[in-house]
Amino acid sequence: MAAKRTSLLSKLVKQGAVPRRLTETDKSSSINIDPPAHWQAHLENIRTMRAKRDAPVDLLGCEVLADPAAEARIQQFHVLVALMLSSQTRDEQTAAATRRLQALPGGLTPRNIIKLPEATIAETIQGVGFWRRKATYLKVTSQALVDNHDGCVPASLKELCQLPGVGMKMAQITMAVAHKKPVGLGVDSHCHRVMNRLGWCQTQSPEATRQAVEAWLPPQLWGELNLLLVGFGQQVCQPRRPRCQDCSNRALCPYEEPSPKPKAKKSKELGDKKSGKAKKGASQR
Repeated sequence: MAAKRTSLLSKLVKQGAVPRRLTETDKSSSINIDPPAHWQAHLENIRTMRAKRDAPVDLLGCEVLADPAAEARIQQFHVLVALMLSSQTRDEQTAAATRRLQALPGGLTPRNIIKLPEATIAETIQGVGFWRRKATYLKVTSQALVDNHDGCVPASLKELCQLPGVGMKMAQITMAVAHKKPVGLGVDSHCHRVMNRLGWCQTQSPEATRQAVEAWLPPQLWGELNLLLVGFGQQVCQPRRPRCQDCSNRALCPYEEPSPKPKAKKSKELGDKKSGKAKKGASQR
């Protein structure tokens, strides 16, 4: 079994399917340890705007998907699975797939996932992004947890990042949510976008953003930031059409709201010319 798992891991590495590891850094951006202007006001305003906690991530994120009736280590596994499924997937699809896995005979545990055919896992999670690949990740990661961690989710970034399908963002959030031990920032595309728009950093990737913001943000704030900014990014600071007019940080934000593109107007003159050509063609037939 171990040889089979090693072979599969090697295959995933060659395909580039296993995420970047803890030791890798993003060299595209330099790290500035000086806090940006107005960051405390930004944060306090976002807390106020997020007071209702009614964004999709609040209602369907990994924080609420663990089965409350399960023992603690199984709840931790549910958090990890939800995070593994969430990549390139909307919260609604992630939550539905996680619930379907929990409803399988035997429940959502590492040992039960090992027993299931990979095709069954894939069919159960179909609808999430890259569902076939993630079925492989779930199978191999569950085996690794049983073989190396007695079926428990490890409580260190290094060990988490060694699991197939688990990158730095997932490891950071797993530490904060599953183990209640925030040791860094969990930065996804929402956090990356929001932090760059606010001027907290100037980076090209979520991993570079994590490194840049961790350099100056007080560690006691790391735990709350992912959920806070993801919901803010879903509701206000959206990717394509940010609702800057509704944002309390508008006067403090360096982001330049894109001007709406003017609607194309049909030229009356062009219409008259086309009409004239049509009449001339009709008289010649």
